[in-house]
Amino acid sequence: MSDSSTIVRLQGLQNLYAQGFQSAFIDRAIQQVIATEADNTEAELRRLRQKLEHYEQRYHMTSADFYSRFRTSELGADIDVVEWSIFYDLYQGVQKRLHELHTLL
Repeated sequence: MSDSSTIVRLQGLQNLYAQGFQSAFIDRAIQQVIATEADNTEAELRRLRQKLEHYEQRYHMTSADFYSRFRTSELGADIDVVEWSIFYDLYQGVQKRLHELHTLL
């Protein structure tokens, strides 16, 4: 199923609900989908956190401090620096997704 067909289906459900339609089955199913996705996202966040901790211990600085220095080009562009920055970007994106999922629970 493509992203666009999922969006169309969700918009269709939104329209039905806006017109007064109710379904306990759909409510439970959506709640379960969101909860499962939140669990999967938390696991992904833990994996990324472990990768960040590896670099933090190796270079004796937090990822936030590293990223500030990286963005001002203080740290160069060796492979560790590039990988760390990618993992930090991913981590921030996953944190945001998890926050959004939790607001839906």
